[in-house]
Amino acid sequence: MKIEIEYEASWRNSFLDGSNDEALPKKGTRKFIGSDTALNDRKVNNYITRDVSHSTIMGILNRLIGEQRKLYQAREDNNYYFKDMEPLVTFNDDVKVKNSELVYLRNMSGNFDKKSFIGMINTKHPLFSSDYSSDLWSILDLNLNELIAFILNKKYIQLSDKKEVNPLLFEQRIISFKDIKIEKLKEINIFKEDVIKAVNFLQNDIEINSLLRGRFSKLRKVFADIDYIKNEKLIVRALYCSSLYLQALLLSEKYEIQNVFLKGFSVNGFTPKDFMSLFTGGKKIAYGSPYIKKEKIKGIGEVTSMLTKASGTLEIIIDISRDEAKTLKKDIENAGVSSFYLGKKGLAYVTKIDTREVKR
Repeated sequence: MKIEIEYEASWRNSFLDGSNDEALPKKGTRKFIGSDTALNDRKVNNYITRDVSHSTIMGILNRLIGEQRKLYQAREDNNYYFKDMEPLVTFNDDVKVKNSELVYLRNMSGNFDKKSFIGMINTKHPLFSSDYSSDLWSILDLNLNELIAFILNKKYIQLSDKKEVNPLLFEQRIISFKDIKIEKLKEINIFKEDVIKAVNFLQNDIEINSLLRGRFSKLRKVFADIDYIKNEKLIVRALYCSSLYLQALLLSEKYEIQNVFLKGFSVNGFTPKDFMSLFTGGKKIAYGSPYIKKEKIKGIGEVTSMLTKASGTLEIIIDISRDEAKTLKKDIENAGVSSFYLGKKGLAYVTKIDTREVKR
């Protein structure tokens, strides 16, 4: 028996992890891996090509007889239609046209867009308009020597002149912080001993760490959990972020700032989108991105991969008796499936069903 199927623009890529031959994860959905971030992840190859396989063919045959369940579910049924027939099924995929196209995929998983414009900034937010605002954010204006002196003095900095508080400048300032090799500190007139004293205070002062945990209950880590010196380098960003919280603790002795939430800041680092979402309408949802992967391959150069579409003819050969073939043909005709997807998207339809024995 031979079933001929013509298809056009069949998508030959997969945008979800896992497999259709397996049950869905406990959360109910497979992970979308077709986003720009996922495709360009150097640690994992998320650009997945899919050709027609035996499971694809069995999925088509089940679809043609009106089966609505997923293939793995149908196979688990004791009365599975093709239970004895599967080993007798072979196929030939004659691809006549194959090309690459740039498509925009809609991401329905609700991830946040890391590159989108976040909207207008509310400068009237309490973090910017309160009596303590200028003093709180003044920490980010300090140079490294001044920052270390602040930590060692254990007294909050009070500005004589109130300065304009601008969150965009804070973001740019934090992003500009770079780690410094310990051996290079002397070149910028910073004493290594003072740095170590400041770090030891943050890590080992039990009272200050306990107070930090009590005032900022949402913090996952406190000063004692942070390595401010790694691989012989001073982690400058962590030192500034911790100092911001230290300043908030010291200011709380004078101002009512117990409910202050420094969103985007931990004692160890900074997440710009989280910080800016506190003063805007929130982070923007990523609705999709172009499906394209660019990578440099040694000996070849830069390679650009896009969605592959194929058109051609598929021949399904089933080694069964004439009577069995006539029964299968009748079941297909009764189901009345006029067109269907071949793999992912595209258009496929049966052009001929021949119940005669196929000569090999």
